[in-house]
Amino acid sequence: MEKSELREISQHFKVNGAYLSCNLIENGHINDTYKLIVVSGESQESYILQKINHHVFADIYSVMSNIFLVTEYLHKVISEAGRNSLFETLTIIKTTEDQLYYQDRNTNTYWRVYRFISDTNITHLQDKNRQLALSGLAFGSFHERLNHFDIQQLHETIPAFHDTKKRFQAFREAVDRDTRIRAESIRDEIHFFLEREAYADKVLRLIDQGIIPVRVTHNDTKLNNVLIHPETQVTACIDLDTVMPGSLLYDFGDSIRSGANHALEDEKDLSKVTFDLSLFKAYTTGYFQSAKTILTPSEVEMLAFSAILITYECGMRFLTDYLNGDTYFKINRVGHNLDRARTQIKLVRDMESQYEAMRKVVFSCYQSI
Repeated sequence: MEKSELREISQHFKVNGAYLSCNLIENGHINDTYKLIVVSGESQESYILQKINHHVFADIYSVMSNIFLVTEYLHKVISEAGRNSLFETLTIIKTTEDQLYYQDRNTNTYWRVYRFISDTNITHLQDKNRQLALSGLAFGSFHERLNHFDIQQLHETIPAFHDTKKRFQAFREAVDRDTRIRAESIRDEIHFFLEREAYADKVLRLIDQGIIPVRVTHNDTKLNNVLIHPETQVTACIDLDTVMPGSLLYDFGDSIRSGANHALEDEKDLSKVTFDLSLFKAYTTGYFQSAKTILTPSEVEMLAFSAILITYECGMRFLTDYLNGDTYFKINRVGHNLDRARTQIKLVRDMESQYEAMRKVVFSCYQSI
C-alpha cells in the first residue's frame, strides 16, 4: 500500500504526533498490520495500524465492541492490582470522531489503531519450555482477570466456532458429497475421524448441563499471540478478534495443540510430529500459576482431554476443507490441507497414547501450586 495512503488513514486517529513512518509487519494471515511511528517535538511514539479483513470478520462493529469491552475491563483490573496495564493488554486508539474503527468508504476498507506494546513475541525465545510456560501464564492471567466479566455484554462473532458436533456433521456431509473425488484415496484418514465421533459432543454436553461454565475466551491461543517485554518480561495477549463467550477448555486445548510439539502444522514428514509431554507440563504449570483459583473441579478434570478434542476438531476441519476443494484455509501446494490433517491425526494418536500421563501431569501441577 502506498505510504501516502497510510499517512492519510493514520490522520483519522487520535495519535500523539505527526506522521513519521508506517511499515508493514510481515506476520499474520488475516489482517494487514503496520507499525506506525509519529513524532511530537523530539519524541516519537509507536502504534499498530491494522486493516481489518472484513471478508473474514463480516460484523466488524461486534468484533471491535468485544475487544473494547474486554480490554477496558482488563485495564481496570490490572491497574487496580498496581501494575502498568499499558504493557499487559491492548489499548484501542479511537478515531478523531471517537469511534473504535475507521471505514474508508472510497476503498471499502476498515482500519483500527492500537498502542504499540513490544516487537517481541515469545516465539523469539530460544527455550521452548520457557515459551510454553510464559504462554500458559499469559493465557491463564487472561482467564483469571476476566473471571467476573459479564459475558452477556459480548457478541458471538463467529457462531458455533467450537461446536465440534457441527464440525463433525459438516465433515460427514463433505465425505458424502465428495465433490472433488478425493474420498477414496484417504479412507484411513476419514475412518480416523469417524471412529472418534464420541469426542465431538463430550465438552458440549457438559456446557449444556451447566457443569462446565461459559467464560470469556480468546479462541486463538497460539504462542505467537503472546508478546513479552524484553526488559520486564511482562506478557500480553494480543490478536483479540475472536474474543467471545466459550469454554476455557478450548483455549487451553488449542495452546497445547499448537505449542506442545516441535513440528510445523503442515509438516509432511510425520516422524517429526510428536506430542511433547514436557512442553505440556511447562504450559500447564504456567497456566495454573495464574488461573488455578478460578478453575472448577470439572474444568481441571477435562484439561487433558481438551488438548485431544481441539486437535481432533482442527484436523477434521482441515480434512473437510480438503474434501471440499480447499475453499477455506489458504494453501500453498496441492494436498496442503491433507498434510495439515495428517499432522493433527498424528498428534491425536500421540496424545491418546499418553493420555494417562497427561492427566497425571495436570493433577500433579494443580496440587503443587
